[in-house]
Amino acid sequence: MSKDETKADWASTAANELCGKPLQDLTRQTPEQIDVEPLYTAADLAGLDHLNSNPGQAPFTRGIRATMYTNRPWTIRQYAGFSTAEETNAFFKKALSAGQKGLSVAFDLATHRGFDSDHPRVKGDVGKAGVAIDTVEDMKRLFEDIPLDQMSVSMTMNGAVLPVLASFIVAGEEQGVSQDRLSGTIQNDILKEFMVRNTYIFPPDPSMRIISDIIGHTAEHMPKFNSISISGYHMQEAGANLVQELAFTLADGLEYVKAATEKGLDVDKFAPRLSFFFCIGMNFFMEAAKLRAARTLWARWMEKLFNPSDERSLMLRTHCQTSGASLAEQDPYNNIIRTTIEAMAATLGGTQSLHTNSFDEAISLPTDFSARIARNTQLILQHETGITDTVDPLAGSYYVENLTADLIQKANALISEIQDMGGMTKAVQDGLPKREIEKMATARQARVDSGQDVIVGVNKFKLSDEEPIDILDIDNDAVRARQTERLNEIRKRRDEDAVSDALGKLKLAAKDEDKNLLAATIDAMRARASVGEVSDALEEIFGRFAGQTETVKDIYKNTYGAAEEIDNIKASLNAFINTTSETPVLYMAKLGQDGHDRGAKVIASAFGDFGLDVRVGDLFQTPEEAADTAIAMGAHIIGVSSLAAGHKTLLPELIAALKDKGAEDILVICGGIIPQQDYQFLYDAGVAAIFGPGTPVPDAARETLNKATDHLKRMHNYRQDRLVTRRA
Repeated sequence: MSKDETKADWASTAANELCGKPLQDLTRQTPEQIDVEPLYTAADLAGLDHLNSNPGQAPFTRGIRATMYTNRPWTIRQYAGFSTAEETNAFFKKALSAGQKGLSVAFDLATHRGFDSDHPRVKGDVGKAGVAIDTVEDMKRLFEDIPLDQMSVSMTMNGAVLPVLASFIVAGEEQGVSQDRLSGTIQNDILKEFMVRNTYIFPPDPSMRIISDIIGHTAEHMPKFNSISISGYHMQEAGANLVQELAFTLADGLEYVKAATEKGLDVDKFAPRLSFFFCIGMNFFMEAAKLRAARTLWARWMEKLFNPSDERSLMLRTHCQTSGASLAEQDPYNNIIRTTIEAMAATLGGTQSLHTNSFDEAISLPTDFSARIARNTQLILQHETGITDTVDPLAGSYYVENLTADLIQKANALISEIQDMGGMTKAVQDGLPKREIEKMATARQARVDSGQDVIVGVNKFKLSDEEPIDILDIDNDAVRARQTERLNEIRKRRDEDAVSDALGKLKLAAKDEDKNLLAATIDAMRARASVGEVSDALEEIFGRFAGQTETVKDIYKNTYGAAEEIDNIKASLNAFINTTSETPVLYMAKLGQDGHDRGAKVIASAFGDFGLDVRVGDLFQTPEEAADTAIAMGAHIIGVSSLAAGHKTLLPELIAALKDKGAEDILVICGGIIPQQDYQFLYDAGVAAIFGPGTPVPDAARETLNKATDHLKRMHNYRQDRLVTRRA
């Protein structure tokens, strides 16, 4: 029986169950524009050319190793960084004793952006979203009593990759472990930063040179170390659909290989050590298919563009992490279930290592309690489910194989488009990936807010009362004071002439394409230069990059559609205009070094669709800079998006700056990852409204407008006097 005959036979049976409802209504279209049919049969496997190999054979659709988990299960990693090196070291030791097999380091935002902890721009960031690393001494404390010749270490670092990797190398040396014995991965994926995460420092061209130099140095001196982890994780977290995550990630990888080979490196000397990093969200079958598609596409494109001799150069090895964006603040124990489902998708898709998020990470850094549950999720999957009993257990699934083929076809078309543009660097400079991801993120938020996409406990099946949960709170002031004290001690003890000489040589290397920047940075870190000093030296030569901000239009409004909620916003908007005779001006600010701007961009785009005059500020502003900008543009409202726990420092400073400048009439609202326990502190500081994770955007818009109208009624005469004074 043919494919058409098989489905026709089924359709006649199904029609009896549908009671006149069109059969086409059972077909679902995903955000990737993939039509998911209600039935797949054996006939649907015909012509799928990715099925023609076994595990361990190119194009590695079924896995990069012939035996996969039947011989060795995936590596359990937990991404962690807790304010200081000592606290993170204690967490690592506890996790290793409980069954974890590899370490994965999260750095604070000050470190990511190349600032020392005592720099005035990072007052609210030190130790907040990861561990603070200023010098080799911090790195040594991070791995104290953890033998680096026996432990694989993954480090998520891109902007300040040179001083951080050099610090790790020197810490190993001073532990007695030479470079050639170090194993692990450095993320070192800067193109992704220009697209979504924004923890860049230098412009694209010198940033690509840094990547090539690291690939070159590790290929020669660190044969067990992965020189780059090409990351799609942050793309999906920023809103990318799975086709975009696949295509943009693989296109990034091809660009890095191109950059390295153009410097004269043999592709087979470094390509087998490349690794990837994907996000695993809640579309269970498609996420498993995505990893199978990724391996197929990478092998085909590598063979097409670079024709390597070593088959290992065609292998896509990947780490995965369950989605942070899928975690909800509301009814947070549901997140344990979400993480388990995502972890199963990653393992059935054939990941090489995995991090499982803790259930409280929509609110704060994980506690020991939540981290243990996350880690045990993987242990249970490895030891109690049978997942490791056979290679590629989903192989031959009519549905999964068709999803795999659809993802290959659509991602391949997008990669081809990028190659036709001249590669990913050109595409990033054009803004294509960032723009397309922001469209997808905005549409996704509208679908959730309107109930088209169901999130249990958030927009459906909600609890009437939420029980508070314990959260981890970091004393940012104490961490910063401790780091500053240690920096001062090192500066007193070190040989300043040696530091100056090493930094001078680093600057000369930056001007000379034939010099290796990682080698020069290692010398600087041996002399006890700091992360900030190395970054400053390179900034003198390369400059510091400032991204351009833009928002998408009409995506949110068109996706949400007409509804009473939108009409209510119009009424609130008209009330504001009738009261003030002005269109409300909202200034969206990102304070500190938090570059995650998905939330800010979605709010800006949606509020703009609702009729507000929305201006988006530059990333990485200080509170004083944000206040000055808002005043200069005549803003009625400042909206602050906070995702990195700096709110208790930065928001009070913003409100104080507005008061000092005589601008109390500007209303301050905030949203993001802000624990309920901190709300009263922020209200007491003068914040007018707080919108936590899961707040529908129309609700936030209506409440903002109503509060702004009431506030300006009280402040009307004051504001008019201030505007007249400023115009004069």
